[in-house]
Amino acid sequence: MSAASAWSVALVGLDGTMVEIEAAIGNGLPRTVLVGLPDAALYEARDRCHAAAASSGLAWPNQLVTINLTPATLPKAGSHYDLGIITAVLAAAELVPARRAASVVMLGELGLDARVRPVRGVLPALLAAQEAGFDTAIVPAAQVGEARLVEGMTIWGVRTLADVVDVLHGRPVLLPPAPLGEPEEAPHALDLADVVGQDEARYALEVAAAGRHHLFMAGPPGVGKTMLAERLVGLLPDLTRGESLEVSAVHSLAGLDLNDGLVTRPPYSDPHHNASLASVVGSGVRVPRPGSISLAHRGVLFLDEAPEFPRSVLEALRTPLESGTVTIGRAQVNARFPARFQLVLAANPCPCGNHGVAGARCTCAPMAVRRYADKLSGPILDRIDLRQQLVAMRKAYLKKSLGSRESTAVVAARVRLARERQAMRLRGTPWTTNGEVPGAFLRKELAVPEGLDLLDQALIRREVSPRGVDKVIRLAWTLADLDGSGHVGRGHVAAALVLRRGDATGAAA
Repeated sequence: MSAASAWSVALVGLDGTMVEIEAAIGNGLPRTVLVGLPDAALYEARDRCHAAAASSGLAWPNQLVTINLTPATLPKAGSHYDLGIITAVLAAAELVPARRAASVVMLGELGLDARVRPVRGVLPALLAAQEAGFDTAIVPAAQVGEARLVEGMTIWGVRTLADVVDVLHGRPVLLPPAPLGEPEEAPHALDLADVVGQDEARYALEVAAAGRHHLFMAGPPGVGKTMLAERLVGLLPDLTRGESLEVSAVHSLAGLDLNDGLVTRPPYSDPHHNASLASVVGSGVRVPRPGSISLAHRGVLFLDEAPEFPRSVLEALRTPLESGTVTIGRAQVNARFPARFQLVLAANPCPCGNHGVAGARCTCAPMAVRRYADKLSGPILDRIDLRQQLVAMRKAYLKKSLGSRESTAVVAARVRLARERQAMRLRGTPWTTNGEVPGAFLRKELAVPEGLDLLDQALIRREVSPRGVDKVIRLAWTLADLDGSGHVGRGHVAAALVLRRGDATGAAA
């Protein structure tokens, strides 16, 4: 009996585990046996590997071939094991060097014509392989750009099984240069200057960006809720190197193209209100995949028409809002995905959008209005830092607002300075923005704000909850950072209370 092995990676969430693929060729009836908790796609790998070997002119062993995926207790799913399986078999048959095959990480799906096709999760898989001590990997040629984002690893891109054999024999594989196409035009950047009026809402957006605070906007249709939400991302600073790797790894697992480089800007996710719980939180039969909340990691998750979302979707946001992670449980594995997003909710006053709007007629029954409002539960709203009531503008106010609009670049510069002040104050801690700081740290480690009597009065009047007090203090620190102040004054606390309550302003005056 002859035996050999190759290596691949099993991904559970973003956590990668090295999988040794062992192949043994022995006496017995000619057949291929696959063990080690494989899923249906892996059972099909036997036939794909058979056909690919025949297409490449390589003889599949006419003996009993046993393939074991270890650790056997870990469920294996996906077609990215194809390259590792056929490499282990070829090494056991002495068609490729066994020592070389056992030192390289293999990722790729095989076609029946021996082509190597792209797979999900190349970036997180190679990050795990590098951490395990591997320095060389073979990946599909179409994903070489993504693989090379892992610094310090030697990457070989292969188009066919014949290229894999050449690489393992030490024969260099030269890929043709990518064709030079016409440069793509940069998409039009959404500018905050496009929003006419709504000065209070624009300021609330700036505060939200500066402190990474969650935001809830309510108002009739057409007042600018969606426009404001879409422009929040433009106010946020670029991702750090570590944040870029996190975000890019999630996008890789979701099957998004990373050949152009790491994701360097905060992502933006806006699922439709008919989205299912699985699509928003994450799904997968045996191996979970990231949902919209994870694709918004380190960026913005916008739920337009929030009361129209299923209640189960809204309630599922509770834990990620507090912990920054989401765990998807399955019978054999629990997958954890990062989900530290900035939530923006938008809602109309009622299903028809006209309840309480001056000069408009609401067609909704009183119970319909109440049921609509009750879709957003108290625990969810209590986790929102800022609340903003938008109202329709009158003609005179519209004319007045046309000449006084700041651009995204101007506001983003103030946000960046405020973020730098926060990072300086919070250096040596796991947090970088006010919105992340836990209440215990606020009360014990930071300077005591002025105007705490205002918070006491708000508590007595039940305008804020105990959790809301911490939210107000975080907001007050952000307001102080925007002002360039080193301490939280009474005015900052008073303004934070107004932003927290979301009182209707004089935008329509």
